[in-house]
Amino acid sequence: MRIEKQRYTERFGSVKINDVQKVLELDSGMRARLTLKEAIALDKIAGRRAKLALKEAIAVDKIEEGVIKDYEKKMAIVIPIKNEKLQLFEGVISGVPHECLIIVVSNSERKEADRFEMERDTLEQFCRFAQRQALIMHQKNPALALALAQAGYTDLLDEVGETVRDGKSEGMVIGLLMAMLARKEYVGFVDADNYFPGAVWEYVKCYAAGFSISRSPYAMVRILWRYKPKLSGQIYFKKWGRVSGTTNKCFNSLISAKTGFETDIIKTANAGEHAMSVRLAEILPFASGYAVEPQELVSLFEDFSGVLPTANQRAARDGIEIFQIESRNPHFHEERGTAHLREMLLQGLGTVYHSLLCDEETKRMIIRELLAQRALKRGEEPAKPNINRPPQKVNIKSFIDFMAERVDSYSALKG
Repeated sequence: MRIEKQRYTERFGSVKINDVQKVLELDSGMRARLTLKEAIALDKIAGRRAKLALKEAIAVDKIEEGVIKDYEKKMAIVIPIKNEKLQLFEGVISGVPHECLIIVVSNSERKEADRFEMERDTLEQFCRFAQRQALIMHQKNPALALALAQAGYTDLLDEVGETVRDGKSEGMVIGLLMAMLARKEYVGFVDADNYFPGAVWEYVKCYAAGFSISRSPYAMVRILWRYKPKLSGQIYFKKWGRVSGTTNKCFNSLISAKTGFETDIIKTANAGEHAMSVRLAEILPFASGYAVEPQELVSLFEDFSGVLPTANQRAARDGIEIFQIESRNPHFHEERGTAHLREMLLQGLGTVYHSLLCDEETKRMIIRELLAQRALKRGEEPAKPNINRPPQKVNIKSFIDFMAERVDSYSALKG
């Protein structure tokens, strides 16, 4: 894979935010057989080629397939799912590179038509033919709730304390904990409603590429879709969605107010497709609902910008690296309607509005945007997001020990 070099980076305290890097080539070819010194020593032609390679290295990162595979072996891909079409789900899992561990966390219906069992059957059949392993569990499984309760992670449980709350975020955290059980070093998230398996494949390659160029063990890769097609008689390749453009603008306003320099550095505030090192994930708080992805950025800015007390001195010393990588594949997924978009916008901007870093001008901007898009009524303000504690704050070992004894029952292929 070839991607653009980091051409511009903004620093917000210990957080390094890299501007968007575009994927230039999905497959960059086999590794050259000659080293640079050998090529120059052999003949002048090889020497000229070597100089061209040096010039390329100034602007382009070529990540060898072997390097990408090494990172994929260390990565779990978590797929939260709720009542998606089985054909879509099958396509998504088929797009996850073979070396990654697939972890499916379902919150689908289990009534007369048990959709979870259908998902399990689909995954089991896929794993049998593809000769790979995967984990699948239902979010409402009582054993999960018991494991979380014993670990002191009641943040994820409902008011009664007997089951995990509804919500994509809660499913993501469960997937993260299972990735830790599997001793993975990186965890990526992919939505289950993607129509293009090739896009899923590319997202994971981008995750691996980002981690390979990171200099910090605390790294995050967020995907910027190249296009998000819309169907209106013909296909229109739209660049920005209403929610993404608005949320990005408000995030940049928050940063600008603190640094004193206007910026447009944030372009992936709502990135559902994103990944991070487990070392970063375990120190991050996770918000519920559609606030989860924006809150990750808010938490990093609050904890490591230097404006507020630093949450983790070791992470601050190593630095937090955020990569924003633009894919080649367009992102085409299920349309949820205007109400869904308004809810996403309301919850996402609520994370910025209620941040301790948020200034009055940015708050006014948020209210104006929410009123303009009819996500809020006059006199109202966005609700404060529910935020779950970082996994590091609870007894993760207790959860892992409890679930390790039962892990075979969650395996797509038993034993």
